[in-house]
Amino acid sequence: MSPITIGVIGILILFVLLALRMQIGFAMALVGFAGFIILSDFRSAFGLIGAEPFDSSNTYLLSVIPLFILMGQFATHSNMGRDVYRMAYRWLGFLPGGLAMATVGACACFAAISGSSLATVATFGMVALPEMKEFKYSDALATGCIAAGGTLGILIPPSTVLIIYGILTEQGIGNLFIAGIIPGILLSFLFILTIYIMCSIKPSLGAKGPKFTLGEKLASLKDTWSIISLFILVMGGLYTGWFTPTAAAGVGAFGAFVIMIIKGRLSKEATMASLKDTCKTTAMIFGIIIGANIFQYFMTISQLPDYLATAVTEMTVGRHIIMSLIILLFIVLGCFMEGLSIMFLAVPIVFPIVTGMGYDPIWFGIIITLVMEMSLITPPVGVNVFVLSGVAKDVPMETIFKGVLPFWFAMLACIIILMIFPELVLFLPGTMGYSPVGF
Repeated sequence: MSPITIGVIGILILFVLLALRMQIGFAMALVGFAGFIILSDFRSAFGLIGAEPFDSSNTYLLSVIPLFILMGQFATHSNMGRDVYRMAYRWLGFLPGGLAMATVGACACFAAISGSSLATVATFGMVALPEMKEFKYSDALATGCIAAGGTLGILIPPSTVLIIYGILTEQGIGNLFIAGIIPGILLSFLFILTIYIMCSIKPSLGAKGPKFTLGEKLASLKDTWSIISLFILVMGGLYTGWFTPTAAAGVGAFGAFVIMIIKGRLSKEATMASLKDTCKTTAMIFGIIIGANIFQYFMTISQLPDYLATAVTEMTVGRHIIMSLIILLFIVLGCFMEGLSIMFLAVPIVFPIVTGMGYDPIWFGIIITLVMEMSLITPPVGVNVFVLSGVAKDVPMETIFKGVLPFWFAMLACIIILMIFPELVLFLPGTMGYSPVGF
């Protein structure tokens, strides 16, 4: 049996293990270990399994992960989400579907310092959902805009998904962060436009909220000083070159902690909860990284990625068609797997194909992150939907999935726009000295 055939069988076994609900990190490590034994020998495989956990974790760049997660946890426990929602509520609430628009806008702002889609969904499920229920919003629209708005947490920097992509593909995390800003704003606008169109066609979906005076609107901006200052501190430092990504994460975490103190929201319970959740999330991500690296060694000696890269680049169809098929593959995987799992499993395999066709790796990272966003609201997995259903216990899950459908198509439209106009992704990194390739 050829190494390539063994590689294909290994991937199929991995899918079976994931279908049986084995944790992705353990599943990848197990398949990688077994495959390495078959293609090499016991001694090499045991040497790999013994050394890789330390080698994978003993990387300075990985310290950016727990620090940005900690920043997001401090921001969550500082009630920054509630503050920014009040501001968006006063500026957008009077429009058709204005409360849903305000929710999307607030999710975008909160994503700029949380970096977590799940934290964003949980926060605004508690903050925004009661407001929309009070104004008789459709359950589908109310829950759909929260679940979709929460996905912005993995696109608008800082983003754990972009960090992982940067590590897997050896791309600059700072460039990826800066590249995500314009697409994040674009997707937020598309979400708001979707709400406006829906509520203009069918006003019963989302009634207009109260109007506020200009003075009240301007006064609401003072509540957002914490998010604005933290975002400028972190992203401004990265953009100007003052901070490395790791330094920016450390400064951001410390800044969020100081804001907790200034806002009078520091407590033993909030601090311990932030540290505990950071440790749990970091351990989960590091476990996946270790398993993915072991699996990647197996893929390398199986020669499957090289074979696929060569086969695809020799195809006679246009590269844009191939890229569309790759994106379609990721969308289909998103129906059955969680975003991070797809990232670790598929990106190392398709990345050589994408770069071999001349596409820019930073651009591809943003596109794939958008597809990961889609997976967060795609049935039957839809992690954001499951999190929100735990908050909105009186709303059936099928209603939430129905509500996210228009936003799913808005994400697809965003991907198409970025494929047609890649400059929207590459413009800001280019101002930092990055030289885009392809296109």
